[in-house]
Amino acid sequence: MSSEIIVKKLTLTDFKAYGEVIEVSDRCKSITINDGYATRYKGLAAIDVSQTGRRPLISIFRGRPRPLPLKIHMMERHPLGSQAFIPLSRQPFAVVVAPPGEEFEIDNLRAFITNGHQGINYAKGVWHFPLLVLGAEEQDFIVIDCGGEADNCEERLFAQKEICTLRLK
Repeated sequence: MSSEIIVKKLTLTDFKAYGEVIEVSDRCKSITINDGYATRYKGLAAIDVSQTGRRPLISIFRGRPRPLPLKIHMMERHPLGSQAFIPLSRQPFAVVVAPPGEEFEIDNLRAFITNGHQGINYAKGVWHFPLLVLGAEEQDFIVIDCGGEADNCEERLFAQKEICTLRLK
């Protein structure tokens, strides 16, 4: 059984079940700072590191493009905290997600493409495919997630018959 995942434009409403969209929009509260030479947009995402002994960890990930059409053969989740991806270039990237829980159903996979200005913050426990860089160039992301000693990543490989294809139109 092979199936295709339909890729939708990333919106705040459609992504809400999986986490937060990080972007400057009309919904953002802002204040002018630095003698009027900067604007601060506050509260774009709630980084969840609420597990005892955890701390926020800031990293840079450098993603490489994957060949398309892409075979979705596994998913991962971070059960101890959220994970935010903020692109440093203005290139779109894709995300494939499934609702949080101990397991997930292939039929519940959803795919979104950013507009190049958006970042995402996966909620704690949300299943997702690893970083999906589009285009021909490597792309850097600021990643904010849950640091600490315990492992915060679980992976599930699909059975061969369950592999899905992601096609971008």
